[in-house]
Amino acid sequence: MKPRQPRKPGQSRPVLRRTLADRARDFLAEWSLPRQLSGESPFSDAAKSRMSHTLRPRLEEADTVGTNICPYCAVGCAQLIYAKEGRVIHVEGDPRSPINQGTLCPKGAATFGWLTSELRMSKVLYRAPHSDRWEERPLDWAMDRIAQLTKQTRDETFVETLPDGTVVNHTLGIASLGGATLDNEENYLIKKLFSGGLGMVWVENQARV
Repeated sequence: MKPRQPRKPGQSRPVLRRTLADRARDFLAEWSLPRQLSGESPFSDAAKSRMSHTLRPRLEEADTVGTNICPYCAVGCAQLIYAKEGRVIHVEGDPRSPINQGTLCPKGAATFGWLTSELRMSKVLYRAPHSDRWEERPLDWAMDRIAQLTKQTRDETFVETLPDGTVVNHTLGIASLGGATLDNEENYLIKKLFSGGLGMVWVENQARV
């Protein structure tokens, strides 16, 4: 801590910018109770302050507003995504939704944090069998890889009939776990493709686990 320097002879004390009387006067001027007692409305003029006159809406700079479904649980709360020049600046509940009516739980309210976090992964990472490191790969390569392994596994594990002659046409080598944000139409298509098309038996959803 820097030692305090003694005042030189004849040097006056520093002048305070605001005296205690000034602070008390400003406090009374900003306090809404005296204005309410004088007859001003507590819902308009009496609730105003000098600071409130200078405040601007936090979303005033947004040039784009999009809609989203919260990615956490199966409730399906709707969200409004505010962006400026392509960057998200705010996330809040959508009051038009009959599910959440503009509200969000703590996890849903934290969407902005993880959406804009520097730690969020934005590239495909691949670790080859027996490898000890991750490699960045293009998204197209990853989608082709998933399709290739899905077909390979289905071909290797597909069973047409059981030993007793019962026709099953299924595979027990592939499973699916759907996310809670999938809507009815998406779940229908997933069930149609995985069960009817690929013959998968293990088709589950996060909302039911």
